[in-house]
Amino acid sequence: MPFLFCYLYSCTENNTRTHCINLRKASTLDKKLVSDILVSAFLPLKENNSINLVVKQDEKRIERTQLLMDYLFERAIRFGEVYISDNNQACILLKFPHTEKITFKTILLDINLAFSCIGVGRVFSVLKRQRIAERNYPKEKHIRPMIMGVNTDFDGKGTAARLMIEVKNKFMHHQLPVIIDAASEHNVQLYQKFGFRIIKKEESLGFPIYFLRLN
Repeated sequence: MPFLFCYLYSCTENNTRTHCINLRKASTLDKKLVSDILVSAFLPLKENNSINLVVKQDEKRIERTQLLMDYLFERAIRFGEVYISDNNQACILLKFPHTEKITFKTILLDINLAFSCIGVGRVFSVLKRQRIAERNYPKEKHIRPMIMGVNTDFDGKGTAARLMIEVKNKFMHHQLPVIIDAASEHNVQLYQKFGFRIIKKEESLGFPIYFLRLN
């Protein structure tokens, strides 16, 4: 399996001062921490995006968002890798799609997500989103960053940019391409600064989804 290392190190320069971030590889014990970071990052976002498409928008939105982040963690820890910043305020979840397989546990995870997070009335839209992803992601082996988040208290301090720098540094010359999708124009511009290029744009869900590639 590619990308097997226990610690990452990333630095950026700001004038004469060096800002560094250390990332550690997460274990199953970090599930709540990772989920809490992601909920903090995405809960304030009310505009149309992939997270709000999946999560049923009702009085249980916080609980449902937590369930989604738990689900993403479980998928990443089984079929990819999860990394957390040394200050426990940021994380990134990676998936290696060519390693995915259907098991009894993944079936239970999918069922729980459908009934406890998505809601029956939204399943069609989520499945449509999934078909779009399958159509635009390559059939070849690749590395897929699933989700990245920074605690809202640390947002705007460069942590997200440093995480992307580490992704770029580690995979720039990797044999497998890195493919990511984004609905935010701001995120697309950020990814482009780090060498990702747009390979496809979809608008059939009522908001744009950009597919970008590194390598």
